[in-house]
Amino acid sequence: QVQLVESGGGLVQPGGSLRLSCAASGSIFSINTMGWYRQAPGKQRELVAEITSGGNTNYADSVKGRFTISRDNAKNTVYLQMNSLKPEDTAVYYCKAYVVPPDYSTVFQYWGQGTQVAVSS
Repeated sequence: QVQLVESGGGLVQPGGSLRLSCAASGSIFSINTMGWYRQAPGKQRELVAEITSGGNTNYADSVKGRFTISRDNAKNTVYLQMNSLKPEDTAVYYCKAYVVPPDYSTVFQYWGQGTQVAVSS
């Protein structure tokens, strides 16, 4: 069993910052690409940022320059540093990871439970 646990969400004023963390645990040989998605009420889930095992990154245009994704492979953890937050960033943020099991036979996609981020005065 593989589990992704997010933390760091909360309420922040416009212009403020938050740092989200997502730690993977369980039966893991290695983790390939990890990413963050978000979903606001009435909208579909969208990609925020992703990072490969080699450190290559990709960001949504709406967050580029404000958010930074990083990872610690030794800890199986991915982070999302969120600066200059705007009300439109309000959403539930979900962690995603592609996990290679110990038998190295294939790759499985896992999701975290989500963490709420609210940006409001």
